[in-house]
Amino acid sequence: MEFGRFGGQFVPEKILVAVKKVEKAYEEAMQDPMFMQTYREYLKDYVGRPSLLYEAKRLTETLGGARIFLKREDLNHTGAHKINNVLGQALLAKRMGIRKLIAETGAGQHGVATATVAALLNMDCEIHMGAVDVEKQSLNVYRMRMLGAKVVVVEEGLKTLKEAVDSALITWANDLENTFYLIGSAVGPHPYPTMVREFQKVIGEEIKAQLQEKEQRLPDYVVACVGGGSNAIGAFYDFIQNPSVKLIGVEAAGDGIDTKRHAATMTKGQTGIIHGMQTKVLLDPDGSISEVYSISAGLDYPGVGPEHSYLESINRVQYVAINDQEAVDAFIKLTQTEGIIPAIESGHAVAYALKLAPSLPKENILVINLSGRGDKDVKQVARFLSETLID
Repeated sequence: MEFGRFGGQFVPEKILVAVKKVEKAYEEAMQDPMFMQTYREYLKDYVGRPSLLYEAKRLTETLGGARIFLKREDLNHTGAHKINNVLGQALLAKRMGIRKLIAETGAGQHGVATATVAALLNMDCEIHMGAVDVEKQSLNVYRMRMLGAKVVVVEEGLKTLKEAVDSALITWANDLENTFYLIGSAVGPHPYPTMVREFQKVIGEEIKAQLQEKEQRLPDYVVACVGGGSNAIGAFYDFIQNPSVKLIGVEAAGDGIDTKRHAATMTKGQTGIIHGMQTKVLLDPDGSISEVYSISAGLDYPGVGPEHSYLESINRVQYVAINDQEAVDAFIKLTQTEGIIPAIESGHAVAYALKLAPSLPKENILVINLSGRGDKDVKQVARFLSETLID
């Protein structure tokens, strides 16, 4: 195991061979200064890093209490944090001599990032996406196809992110020599959770450096949404050894954690195995994987990254849940006070910050990782509010 009792490589022997190849290639790449230099150059010149750390003064004044800063991952090329990890893994695939990328996506941002980088690096690309999420995120589906990717619409099961992962894994297993499975979150068999965290930790590194420059201090709180957990582990990792910084992960309560329609894995889950890892999982009474729901296509996953399970087990990160209505209210609140439309995933983190900030001293600093922009979610929010949009 890589994270206490969590992590591991719980995959069939055939896939384990490919996972071991990825593990070996990743370890070698991380020791190669030229690989990391190339990766950092792409982050700067293509993605547009460092992303801004913006003080939301109007939101702070409206709420009272702690000063609120937004880490603007929504300003990255493609509109979310996903591209940080996609670039790293795609460069690794090229280093391994592989030309075809396979990926899963829920909200579509990982799919768009993968299709974008495939176009940049002249690679083939296939994206698996549940039919329900395709309907929720039709704009992102069109963006992927326009970028040259093949989009596989998954009709099995609940037709959401879990089924997209299952479909992508099956496709990868059938062509291990010629394809690279580019996982979008901090999940899956080792080395994927570690690899994704390493390519996302730039978020927390920048928050620390930017706040030191602006305020000569560390934040008091860092808040991020958690589905699989890539943006959160990226924001948290550089602060784990700073006990004065409180880290809060916000997951999807859907219709409420006391209903069956939620995706609150850290709140209601138990230890189990999903997609090649041992972690916290939402299970039915018979031990099978539970059905999950969230207004957010990026958070409706019945598991979570194993490092998050570990960080909860040692009481280093607190995990809370926000329901659909709270997330939509926060989506609108941030839009109307700061002129920034957040991804509905990020809206969950904003919603918890709206509750927390007024209870804190005014000298406290609370950083919200704004993991993506909300253009893709406007239609979904309008539907939730029973408003009609004309396409």
